[in-house]
Amino acid sequence: MITNLPLSAVALRPGEFERRRRLNREYLLSLTDDNLLQNHYIEAGISNRLWQFKPSSEDPTDRGVGRHWGWESPSGELRGHFLGHWMSAAAREVAATGDALLAARVSSIVAELERCQRENGGEWVFGIPQSFMHRLAQGRAVWAPQYNVHKTLMGLVDVARECGDSRALAVAHRAATWFDRWAASFDDETFDEILDVETGGMLEIWADLLSLTGDEMYRRLLNRYDRRRLFDPLIAGADVLTNKHANTTIPEVLGAARAYEVTGEQRWADIVTSYWEMAVTTRGTYCTGGQTAGEIWTPPFEFAARRGDKNQELCTVYNMIRLADVLFRWTGERDYLDYIERNLYNGILAQQNNATGMVSYFLPLESGARKLWGTPTEDFWCCHGTLVQAHTRHQASIAYLDEGTLIVAQYIPSTLTLELDGRHVVVRIERSETADRVGPEANAGRSGSRHRPESWQFDITIESDVAAVVPLRLRIPGWVQGEPSCDIDGGESEVCIADGFATLSHPSGRTRVRVSLPCSLQSEPIPDEPETVAFVHGPVVLAGLTDRELRLHGDPNDPTTILAPDNERQWAQWLPGFRSIGQQESIRFAPLYLVRDETYTVYFPVTNRVSEDIDARNRAAHNGEGERA
Repeated sequence: MITNLPLSAVALRPGEFERRRRLNREYLLSLTDDNLLQNHYIEAGISNRLWQFKPSSEDPTDRGVGRHWGWESPSGELRGHFLGHWMSAAAREVAATGDALLAARVSSIVAELERCQRENGGEWVFGIPQSFMHRLAQGRAVWAPQYNVHKTLMGLVDVARECGDSRALAVAHRAATWFDRWAASFDDETFDEILDVETGGMLEIWADLLSLTGDEMYRRLLNRYDRRRLFDPLIAGADVLTNKHANTTIPEVLGAARAYEVTGEQRWADIVTSYWEMAVTTRGTYCTGGQTAGEIWTPPFEFAARRGDKNQELCTVYNMIRLADVLFRWTGERDYLDYIERNLYNGILAQQNNATGMVSYFLPLESGARKLWGTPTEDFWCCHGTLVQAHTRHQASIAYLDEGTLIVAQYIPSTLTLELDGRHVVVRIERSETADRVGPEANAGRSGSRHRPESWQFDITIESDVAAVVPLRLRIPGWVQGEPSCDIDGGESEVCIADGFATLSHPSGRTRVRVSLPCSLQSEPIPDEPETVAFVHGPVVLAGLTDRELRLHGDPNDPTTILAPDNERQWAQWLPGFRSIGQQESIRFAPLYLVRDETYTVYFPVTNRVSEDIDARNRAAHNGEGERA
């Protein structure tokens, strides 16, 4: 059985992912308890000094320092959702790093939620009134109350699970009794109607609480929230996704995944595998690995006309990464890890501002696009909450255990510290900037020229007790072009590569493995408009820094006829980036995840120059014949 490593076993090392994590931590700490709890206080009738403040007559626009607005505004129907995201993110950060400051903040928040629950009569603990749930049941307009309350419950469950806080579990349990009573008041048909309107991630919460407590109330709620009107046709192979809202269903399927892991009932697993087949395998993705336009699933492989300013909602990216993680743990198939990698670079990193840490709700894929960044306290979109969670999950993506075998899944600089069969093992993963060559050929490509390396290289160092033998499986990504290699302790060794993994064994003591993953510039066409392509290097999508769509000339199957490396170098490090060659206008191409405020274009129409020249000669010959006639 494949399992994630404990968060405490994985520490990020300096690099892009660690830098983004630190940005995220700084933002989590910048938000005060009073502001995070503002809507819970209001609902519980607890005086909050910040909301007693009146705008001054001198400046009527002054709304008070740090208060939360946008979707967190006290007049908004989704008010209070962000606190749950914050708790989940902070709990994972504490579990991964032992952050004492965040741990104290989490403890304080839980104490205040206990207080709110007492003031609300002992059960209700949310930032919205109970009347919103009654409006949902009556079919009256209300904005996603179960989505909202799920976030608070999710935060409490994560604090209980990651921080061992029994108070958080008790608060969640008392709140759940309200839902048990409420759900039992409806007959099956009526409750199915309610679930068809909006379910949120409630199914996953009931499965988590069943696992944590063993209380049969949660089994009852789990079965009650089984959305058969979605799940049954999905298992039967019907397309239940095309032109439907995407992120209302992904959390439901994550709930089905958790239900299978807790109960062992096969139907729940069938729901998950059917959903992946419907959402990814038979639908496809953009070059980024993401999907959706305007938060809606596109029809299968019909992407060209749906490029716009609202592609790839971050919530869908994050939740589909979580689903891929589930399916890898169930199957051990490499493709799920490739999917995670593509979405980490071109979704999670690409939709976080690398200077401010703020989020881009969507990732526009239209020509001349710009990322629209959120603000620290004025927006609080759903994706705002998702982002703060996403950057506390990087450690969970890096490695897995398959009984006694360590699987290196993502090549993210990190240190793994774990006990295998009672023996201490430390694994360090580092990006290697130089090859083993020395002198003028140092860091050369396969051709031996002094150009950017043609492979991604990593050093993996394993240190263990003398008697600790550690079997390893290293992912060989699907984007690898050519023969990967594993040099062990400075010498090339025979390594078995099968099913997308290199298998080797650390005998004990200290072993260093240099992994070289050859890659080259690739073009990826849109399936329904194959003459329009994006350029990808390894798992990284490149963005042309231009404000409009330009037709490029060259061989679309050989992007080296269109782009060349910048060959920019800073001290001992190669900098990423390409530039167009032989085009009417020069365009610089940068990794999409590093684009901040620049205008960019991802997809370009390409005309094959050879075909164009042949057509021109044919036209000239034809015209000449016509004149002679």
